[in-house]
Amino acid sequence: MRTILVVLGVLVTLAGAVWALQGAGFILGSFMSNDPTWIWIGAVTAVLGLGTLAVGIWSHRTAKHA
Repeated sequence: MRTILVVLGVLVTLAGAVWALQGAGFILGSFMSNDPTWIWIGAVTAVLGLGTLAVGIWSHRTAKHA
């Protein structure tokens, strides 16, 4: 379960970062490019991904000590 959470967290974080960068206009060639809405959607998605990653890492550490 830990591995799934870590991989999922990394993938969701990367997707959110790409969306935010596209919204900011740093990555061009998409309907999301230069659209400020995608900055916020990407930022929220990246934060959720980081949270998932943290839970995956934290659950492993607490399981070792139990």
